[in-house]
Amino acid sequence: MDGRFADALARLPDYLGSHVLVSVTALALGLALSVPLALAALGRPALRAVLLGSTSIVQTVPGLALLALFYPLLLGAAAFSERLTGVGFSALGFLPAVLALALYSMLPVVRNMITGILGVDAAAKQAALGVGMTTGQSLRMVELPLALPVIMAGVRTAAVWVIGTATLSTPIGQESLGNYIFAGLQTQNWVFVLFGCVAAAVLALLVDQLLALVERGYAVRSRARMAAGVAGLALTVLAALLPSTMRAGGGYVIGAKSFSEQYILAALIEDRLRDSGLAARRRDGLGSAVILSALAANDIDAYVEYTGTVWANQLKRTDVPPRAEVVRQVADWLKARHGIVMLGGLGFENAYALAMRRDRARELGVKSIADLAPHAPSLSVAADFEFFSRPEWKAILSAYGLSFARERQMQAEFMYQAAAAGEVDVISAYTSDGRIAEYDLVVLEDPKQALPPYDAILLVSPRRTNDKAFLDALRPLVGAIDVVTMREANRRASSGATPEATARWLDQKIRDKI
Repeated sequence: MDGRFADALARLPDYLGSHVLVSVTALALGLALSVPLALAALGRPALRAVLLGSTSIVQTVPGLALLALFYPLLLGAAAFSERLTGVGFSALGFLPAVLALALYSMLPVVRNMITGILGVDAAAKQAALGVGMTTGQSLRMVELPLALPVIMAGVRTAAVWVIGTATLSTPIGQESLGNYIFAGLQTQNWVFVLFGCVAAAVLALLVDQLLALVERGYAVRSRARMAAGVAGLALTVLAALLPSTMRAGGGYVIGAKSFSEQYILAALIEDRLRDSGLAARRRDGLGSAVILSALAANDIDAYVEYTGTVWANQLKRTDVPPRAEVVRQVADWLKARHGIVMLGGLGFENAYALAMRRDRARELGVKSIADLAPHAPSLSVAADFEFFSRPEWKAILSAYGLSFARERQMQAEFMYQAAAAGEVDVISAYTSDGRIAEYDLVVLEDPKQALPPYDAILLVSPRRTNDKAFLDALRPLVGAIDVVTMREANRRASSGATPEATARWLDQKIRDKI
């Protein structure tokens, strides 16, 4: 069996169980909100218009954006709750995912319920009232049963939407089948990507067909079919949740952003903790806007950050003092503002940089970003999804007066291939990425120092700053990884090695130096 497929199977109980739990909870909450609201709006045209309009607007918000928006809202609510009552809650993962998905599920249920009930033949309603039924009895005993096929169609649509959209909850810390997809895209593990897509599709189709069985059973008055459908749904949920529940555990939580190097370093930290006899698990694929807040809120215990990211995005600094001063000020700000401790630098820098294919740069006589400026109006540039909105990009444009003919956004791992194939002229590369050498690219110098240093630093959450066993397990990593070794680790990962296997290789390299 292919090692990547075996690895995917090994992760299935955890990912599937978490995916089913968040989907079922969100759908149940969505139904609990939608049904009474739809019933209340039946005889109120103004309320009906507002309800349908608002649920329709929710559908226009991209799923990933809606999920991400709930995290800072809940983070503020958790902080307020803790100040007011002394009791807080975790704003990472499950809760924001459930709330966002519940909102996403409401439109098909509300719309189909209102449409179905209002579409019941008026003669049937008149007949119910004519035999002495009250309006409420007519609704329960006549209108709802007649509208059930339309209502169930809405429920089935909502279930499929929730299961599909739940794959996008990975960046806000909710484990799901989306972990396969996000990790696979970042590490070019296409087995993971395909496995995650197929698993989510199979789950959605299975739930849809079981709900259809319940619907058909009701239509033909077959209690056996209805019971089979309900039992199938219950067994599906139990079969998904039981292995995940049995394997669930506590321990230290290591965070990782959604790119290959972060997966490797998180796996390395996890291994070091386990070697010291400490239970540990990872939360991979967290969004850049989420992970620092999660650390400050003690939702994760440690992760690797880069000084330039904090300097530009959190401190909003555009000046670039000496490297040591940047590191010092970043450490002081993290401690003073969030109680986060910087354990130290890992020993390498993963900086943003502009890169070009070597022969193309030589042809244009470009060695630095300053040399690039006169050619930029006829060139295209590609970057990851966040780079063009980051302060670093604005600093480069301001410092060098760049104006490219075209800007393209794409997954980070595709940029290098696109540059090598000549599909784009310039990319936003990472200096510790092994694909720079693999695709024969050249990093352009930054003579005006528009970009700050990006030393990899190991951060620890406020609640772990006095945890001696935890800190002692991680301190040997400080200063232990040079950029050449990290580039080779990244190259191995981009060539198909899993983050776990790459982390073991990196750990051995570190130990060999001691």
